[in-house]
Amino acid sequence: MPSVTHIGRVLVPVNDQDAAIEFYRDKLGFSVTADIPYGEGSRWVEVMPPDGGAAIALTPPQGEYQPGRMTGISLQSSDARSAHADLRAKGVDVDDQLMGGDGTVPPLFFFRDLDGNQLMVVGGS
Repeated sequence: MPSVTHIGRVLVPVNDQDAAIEFYRDKLGFSVTADIPYGEGSRWVEVMPPDGGAAIALTPPQGEYQPGRMTGISLQSSDARSAHADLRAKGVDVDDQLMGGDGTVPPLFFFRDLDGNQLMVVGGS
């Protein structure tokens, strides 16, 4: 059996890869780690958080795999409250209030990218 070592990337469907790159780079501070043309006019695009972890592949929609979905992606922040305020100030569609933070569940909130894909930010180490 092959050895699986880590999560390498997760796929998020987007309508416009260039606009998605700008969002993830300029609003979230991610870096573009791959932008490779392939096939007939297609591109493989990956972005990654500044401190590493799994990359997010920004892929064109296909079949039932369409933008506007719950991604199941949870991003880590050392300070969810500051991240919430920062994203809101940058015009990102964030939840109005944080959840958790009561000692049993860490502070967290959801936000949506330009295509309505929902991601979560969780505070703590």
